[in-house]
Amino acid sequence: MIEILSNGLRINLLSVAMSDQSIVYHIPALLEESIAGLNIVPDGTYVDVTFGGGGHSRAVMSHLGKGGRLYGFDQDMDAYANRIDDPRFTFVHGNFAYLKNFLRYYGVEEADGIIADLGVSFHHFDDASRGFSFRADAPLDMRMNREGGRSAADLLADATEEQIADWLFNYGELKQARRMAGAIVKSRAAGVPVGTVGRLLDIVKPYIKPSQEKKELAQVFQALRIAVNDELGALRSMLAGALQVLRPGGRLVVITYHSLEDRLVKNFIKSGNVEGKIEKDFYGRVSAPFKAVNNKVIQPGEDEVERNPRSRSAKLRIAEKI
Repeated sequence: MIEILSNGLRINLLSVAMSDQSIVYHIPALLEESIAGLNIVPDGTYVDVTFGGGGHSRAVMSHLGKGGRLYGFDQDMDAYANRIDDPRFTFVHGNFAYLKNFLRYYGVEEADGIIADLGVSFHHFDDASRGFSFRADAPLDMRMNREGGRSAADLLADATEEQIADWLFNYGELKQARRMAGAIVKSRAAGVPVGTVGRLLDIVKPYIKPSQEKKELAQVFQALRIAVNDELGALRSMLAGALQVLRPGGRLVVITYHSLEDRLVKNFIKSGNVEGKIEKDFYGRVSAPFKAVNNKVIQPGEDEVERNPRSRSAKLRIAEKI
């Protein structure tokens, strides 16, 4: 993955992205394609709203000149250890839902590009204590920001059966969502709280086909993670903020990993709102604030999937503000 910059310098984007601690924390998906999609101006202002291991951020930095600026958002302070030691970089400890407010705090009115990799970092799955994975027993936490909010155990302790079923069905697309929710509430009523990964597995496994176990357990954990972190609500807010912050000609680059978030991004690029409601002017012409740079979604090639199997479901959409 070699790229020649305007000054003739040859760089390996993957090596840049994985420098320092980023290879341990996360391997960035669709790196070359997403950086190209930003169409980086050396003295421009850019925002990585999902800093994580800093992989995409380091690749952006390699294209910036002395006047360039990059702001890296992450609500998890674990990511702070991966910050980039460069005066052109600012680490923002915050949820990207508040993109516009944080940038205004730092004196930024307009940005030339915004990139978001919505995948969960390897770090979160691999750190058993965070409770994101069904592969190891641990407290059922799942919070991206451990300094606030309610854990998955907290939510399951007092949510109604209907609420739990809705999360499992809408966010996990599980056919047995109502039966699983009923079993969770029944366990709770019997004085056995669903406070650990192991306890949750004991409850939901009877409603999962053995042949589909890994897939459906992943869907259960995805559903609860989305609920705990209000991921879709945060995405809606971030997209709305991006529309206000991006300058005309600025690029929005988003990598999604499941159909729920991809649908929101696709609708937003198409219409300027996550519902996909098309507005027309007096003459019947479509009025949309973005134009899609890639009409066909970009996905990893076989080589990338072989190097990084977790990138398999990644989908990249790029848009330019009109």
